[in-house]
Amino acid sequence: MDIATLAIGSGTLLDSIVGAAMPLDVSIALSHIAAGGVVGFAIGVTGVGGGSLMTPILLLFGYAPAVAIGTDLLYAALTKTGGVVSHHKQQSIDWRIVGTLSAGSLPASALTHLALSGGHLVSLQQSETLLTSSLGMMLILTAVMLWGRNILRANAALGKPSLIMGVIHKNRTKTTLVMGIVLGVCVTLSSVGAGAFAAAILMTVYADTKSVRIVGTDIAHAVPLTLVAGLGYLFVGEVDLALLTGLLIGSLPAIQLGAKLAHKMPERFLRGVLIVLLGSLGVGYLISAAC
Repeated sequence: MDIATLAIGSGTLLDSIVGAAMPLDVSIALSHIAAGGVVGFAIGVTGVGGGSLMTPILLLFGYAPAVAIGTDLLYAALTKTGGVVSHHKQQSIDWRIVGTLSAGSLPASALTHLALSGGHLVSLQQSETLLTSSLGMMLILTAVMLWGRNILRANAALGKPSLIMGVIHKNRTKTTLVMGIVLGVCVTLSSVGAGAFAAAILMTVYADTKSVRIVGTDIAHAVPLTLVAGLGYLFVGEVDLALLTGLLIGSLPAIQLGAKLAHKMPERFLRGVLIVLLGSLGVGYLISAAC
């Protein structure tokens, strides 16, 4: 039995246990709030985990991949907006980079939706497999980036590998635009990549930029990208607004709580657990999509 099938089965069992003790609508709403709380706390403690954790949790509850991805994208857009305001006040956003990324990512996201809805990427019957495999691939890439981003940034600051970094530094604007296009496609298909994955790449391309400015720039770009990608799913009826509301109710206070307790938590240990979890889930989804 693969991980994805086991996850769906576990979610059904969880709903049955909780539902036996209280009315179904109430139990479902509370489970959504709890899911938002868990992910929100993880975000607050580690600064990582929004899209990477939320979509797998929604699949655990038995939601179709498109609904899980679409709902998570709008969740990300709404929860990251406050971060943009905060970073803007601290002048820790490079809006030129945000604009270049968006020039590639927003059209790419819209075109990806058009290709999906028209059956141009794969047939409509195969779209669920495409979304699941995309999610698996991006979870694995995110885990790898979380593990190696400090090494990548250190090497990039030294101009290593010299051949690659020399080309990147001479063509930063073009590299950033291409990065935006890739992110637009990947985030739209998986809901993963606009956060930790994108930040790791930005830290490599702009190794001479302060980390706080990279993080602020990454968040500022993630909001319009996840909003456009999420609205694409909303327009075709693949967003559960009741679910989205429950996730927001649970996550917003949990993010604040996690941020306040972050200095008391074993952050490196939790990040290691997150890397293993994301990598394992990614492999599981790829195997599920291939079967």
